[in-house]
Amino acid sequence: MVRILLYTSPGCPDCAALKRRLQQRRPAFEARNPARPSSADEANRRCGLRVAPVGVIGERRFFGTCSERRSALAAALAT
Repeated sequence: MVRILLYTSPGCPDCAALKRRLQQRRPAFEARNPARPSSADEANRRCGLRVAPVGVIGERRFFGTCSERRSALAAALAT
């Protein structure tokens, strides 16, 4: 099974939409809060970003709204 890691912030509507989308497809994922300095540094090292939401599915990285990334997320989850 492909590892799924999310960097999501509390209160972020795009983060909540991404979590809901993933829970519908595959409930096993790990979420980290980029407001914590260690998670923010990790997200920056992995993805070069300090924004939320950021999804890491296998070797693929996704950022932006869930609706903008819907087809790319579906393809990554199908692998």
